[in-house]
Order: sequence, then C-alpha cells, then structure tokens
Amino acid sequence: MATKLPSPPKIGMVSLGCPKALVDSERILTKLRADGYQMSGDYDDADVVLVNTCGFLDSAKEESLEAIGEAIAENGRVIVTGCMGNEADVIRQRFPDVLAVTGPHQYEAVVGAVHDAAPVPPSPFINLVPERDLKLTPRHYSYLKISEGCNHRCAFCIIPSIRGDLVSRRPDAILREAEKLVEAGTKELLVISQDTSAYGVDIKHQPRPWKGGEVRAHMTDLARELGKLGAWVRLHYVYPYPHVDQVIPLMAEGLILPYLDIPFQHASPNVLKAMKRPANEAKVLERLKAWRAIAPDIAVRSSFVVGFPGETEEDFQYLLDWLDEAQLDRVGAFRFEPVEGAAANALPNPVPEEVKEERYARIMEKTAAISAAKQQAKIGRTLDVIIDAVDSEDGGATGRSKADAPEIDGEVHLRDAGHLKAGDIVRVLIEDADDHDLFGVETEN
Repeated sequence: MATKLPSPPKIGMVSLGCPKALVDSERILTKLRADGYQMSGDYDDADVVLVNTCGFLDSAKEESLEAIGEAIAENGRVIVTGCMGNEADVIRQRFPDVLAVTGPHQYEAVVGAVHDAAPVPPSPFINLVPERDLKLTPRHYSYLKISEGCNHRCAFCIIPSIRGDLVSRRPDAILREAEKLVEAGTKELLVISQDTSAYGVDIKHQPRPWKGGEVRAHMTDLARELGKLGAWVRLHYVYPYPHVDQVIPLMAEGLILPYLDIPFQHASPNVLKAMKRPANEAKVLERLKAWRAIAPDIAVRSSFVVGFPGETEEDFQYLLDWLDEAQLDRVGAFRFEPVEGAAANALPNPVPEEVKEERYARIMEKTAAISAAKQQAKIGRTLDVIIDAVDSEDGGATGRSKADAPEIDGEVHLRDAGHLKAGDIVRVLIEDADDHDLFGVETEN
C-alpha cells in the first residue's frame, strides 16, 4: 500500500509598491519554494499570507494597512514584511493578530517567520530546490536589482531611513543572474535600484573576473555586458551624473535600449535646492540635445513633484517652460505629500491643496500634449514591439515598443495578431496613435 505524502503548506502573497519590492517578493517566494512550500492564489487555500508592504508615502502606507486588514479578514494568518515593516508598532497596534513583522529585504527573517508559522513536513519528495527562481512578472521580462539603498538625502524622501545606504551587488553575480534569466526565457531585463547611476560607488567600482576578462562594478560596464546577452536591456532610476553620457553610445550600438528613466523631480533651481536633489546643476537641456544627436530614438521618462513647500507660481511656470524645451517622452507627476520622517515636512510656505490640484492638472495637460505630438510622429514608422498579451478571441495583441516600460508607459495595440504569443518580438507598422498608445499591424519590413 502506497504511503500518502504529507501536503506541504501553501503560501499566499500580496506584493505592493515598486518593482524593487516585487524583486524582494520573488526572492522570498523562491526561497520558500526551495524549502518545500507551495504557492496559493487565493486567501482560502493559503496556510499563511505574506503582505509585502510599501512605506514611501502616507497614501502607500494606508494601502498597505488596508491590504493587511483584508488578508487578516479573509485568512487570519498573516506575516508582514517590506518597507512598512520598520513601523512594526503601528502595524501591531492596528492589527495585534499579525504573526510576525519584518523589515525590507530581510529575507532570512521573513522566511524564518513562515517556517515558525507553518512548518514543512519533512519529505525527500517535497524538499526539492526549484529549477529556477519563482517569478511574479511574466516569463518574458524580469526586473534585475543591482543594488539596495541610497546615499542621497532628498528632503521629501525617507528611503535611506527605510532601506539604508547604498549597497551594490557584485557585477559578476548580477551578470550570472541575468544569464540565468535569459536562459529561462527572459526577453527583456529591467535594471532597477534606488540610484542606478551610483552603482558600485560603495565598493569603489571594484572589478571582478568575467568571461576571461574583468568587469567593473560600474553602470557603463554592467550595461555593456548585459547588452551582450541578447535581451532588451532597459535602465531605470538613472540620476543624470556626467558618466551617464557614456551609456548613450551603447544605445546607438543597439546593446541597450534607447531609454532612460531619470527622476528629475523638478526644474526650478530654487525648488531643486530646497529638495536637496543631487546633480541639480547639470546642464540637462544641453545634454538631452547631445544624447538625441547620438541616439535619435532615445526615449526619456521622468517624474515631477508639484506643490513642494515653497514652490511659487514662478517656480512652477519655470518647470512648464522647461518641459516645453526638454520634450520628454514619458512624464509622471505627483502632488507633494508629507511623509512622516521626511525633512521637507518642516519647510515653510506649504502649498495649499487647491493650488496643488490646479498645478497638477496643468502639468498633466502640458505633458499629455507633448506625448500626443510625439506619438503622432510615429505613425507610418515600423517599430520593434515585444508582445505582452494576446487575445485569442478577437485576434488582437498588446505589446510595447522600445520606448515603453511595462505598466508605467504606453502600449502598442496590434490587430490581426492572434498567431503571436507573449514574449515575441515583432516588427509593427504604426497606423494610428492617441496621447500615450500606438496602434498597428505586424509587418515583415
């Protein structure tokens, strides 16, 4: 008579916040899978639910608290981790029944808490290491975290107090991980950190052996080596330090995507000074012009804060005029929101909420008009598009051009594309456009 094997515990996961937190969730779940746990897609079936929280803004904290409350109501056995884990007292005061609270990137602590809450029955058939890392993103694209923490002390930000100072990974370790991802089917690598441009500063750009040579812990060297793996390589969170100029030729060569995600946050010198932003003296407009001369298709995305304490109408108009000249391809805007522990909270002359709303509406109108004009200019062009989803019923498909990062930028909608599959990279003739998205059909040209 066959012996019935014990069922391994099942883990549910709610992952909130930025892509960096998503990578943390993937690492936690991969370790749990290696330890013999199974994953569950709903509350009822899970033995324990993990909630990976975000603690950057008060609104994000409230969303995290709501997610914890929902998990407790639906399941009852909840472990909290992530950025808001640094505020364990707040979490336990509101939800005294949580099983454990751990902070950001404390992988061993959260895995240990799961082991305590739901031990895995010992079995040689269950305790097997999975073939590859468990992913929460689609198989064809992956986030590649190159460092943790940040050395800057921007007045509106509490990330250093949550995640600490910059800690860079070894370049050979990053490249090995990237190789494994590409071998497993990744077609697009999205390089992320708190400050990608500062990668390697903490370890003095120490070189490591790689493929018979050496590779420095430096953004340019890393981008060049990643570009040799055959996948799209997209750089996020790039501060405009002078050495960023060195990666633009790599875009022209086709090694990395002609795309930069640069968090400018503002353009007025007065506001940038109050924000304590790094590199605020950089001649960004001249550099944008130079970048476009080298890589004409480069897409630059950024985000801006409106209503920062002390921002005058003149400061805001300076920003609008700057955007007219900069002609950025992708722009997000946020109303300033006080965050507990941020230095900006003590600054004088807060901007009234109604003024924030009015300025937010104006910047969104401005950037939508710029985006629409840039999208219209692409009609008639043929672009490379990576497919994210295919609708087998209507024969349509959704993908992204090289100018579009997943979930934050625009999309390309294809007709007559039912034969495609997620991860395909195809040539698409652009037939139409709106403010943010493109519409087209696959072509052989």
